[in-house]
This record gives sequence, C-alpha cells and structure tokens, in this order.
Amino acid sequence: MHFYETLLASLGPSRWWPGETPFEVCVGAVLTQNTNWSNVQKAIDNLKSRDLLYPEKMASLEEQVLAELIRPSGYFRIKARRLKNLLELLRLECAYDLSVLGLRDMQQLRSKLLQVKGIGPETADSILLYALEKPSFVVDTYTRRILNRHFLVHEDIDYHELRDFFMDRLPLDVAIYNEYHALLVRTGKEWCRKNNPRCDECPLGSYL
Repeated sequence: MHFYETLLASLGPSRWWPGETPFEVCVGAVLTQNTNWSNVQKAIDNLKSRDLLYPEKMASLEEQVLAELIRPSGYFRIKARRLKNLLELLRLECAYDLSVLGLRDMQQLRSKLLQVKGIGPETADSILLYALEKPSFVVDTYTRRILNRHFLVHEDIDYHELRDFFMDRLPLDVAIYNEYHALLVRTGKEWCRKNNPRCDECPLGSYL
C-alpha cells in the first residue's frame, strides 16, 4: 500500500480502462495482446465507425471480415479467432448480456475465461477487473520488473504467484486493483524500463 499511495500521490488518477462499454473493454483486452494501445485504438475505431462494437453484431461477422477490421492491432487473423472464441463463450454463458455475466462468481468466471482458446491469465483478469468490475488483480511484465528490482519477488515468479502476492496483501477492492495496475504500467513505461531505467527520477526511487 505504501507503493500504491506513493504512486497515486505522484502520478494522480489513471482513469483506466479506456472503453465506453464493458464489451468494448473485453474487445480491447484481446486486441492489446502483443501490441501498443495506439494500434488497438485504430482497430476499435474501425469497429465503432461501422457500429459493430456490440456482441451480437460482431458475432454475425465472417471471421475474415472481422480480421480485416482489426488489422491495425497486429496478428489480426489470430485475434479475430480469439474474439470469435470469446463471443461464443458470451453466447453460451449469458446470451451476450455482460450484466448477467457480472452476477456470476468470480472464480467460476475466471475458470470459464481461461478455458477460452487465446484468453490467457492477463487477458482474463483484465476482463474481470475492467469490464465486469470483479476484484481480480492484473499483473504484467512491468509489475514483475518493478517488484523484482525492489527485491520483493524473484525474477522468475510466474503470473499466478505474482497475482496472489498482491491479492494476499491488498484489500479486496476493485478501485484499488484498477488504479494500482494502471500506476504500475505508467511507472514501468516512464521510469522502470527494461534497459536504462531512470531510478533516480522514479517516484519509487526512495524505496530502493
């Protein structure tokens, strides 16, 4: 919590995740795999311009048509298949109504999401936290790097161990999980870089 409070005081609120609807957040969580957000935004804009950011409408698209629309996000054929897989889950589990899905138990939902081909832990937790407002902490490369450099976790800690590390130590609070992940990403991009980290300027530099 000291890290969280320090980063929030220094950087201010992040207001994540960018998305007008829970479904848009789900789509963004898939599209952001292995690319940066500016590319995702171009793909999202393509879908929005054709009024396709609705699960029923997207499900009716041919996969190759969907792939072309999301081409700016990279790996567009693979991601189109992953979106189709996710849409099939939404059809079966909640008839495309994410408000119904949000009423389900988080662990059951997480298990269901992880069974979808192409949905890994980070994407699943992003959907749970940002789209469905479930207290499931999201971790990534930035999270691992920052904590390892502060000697809080070992370098090879796996995703689930690192997620548990946070969830065992923080209040079960969606707002904190949301903001904390965003703050760590912002810190990783700006200061805790893989090469040439700027530790002296980092808000967490005093903890080293």
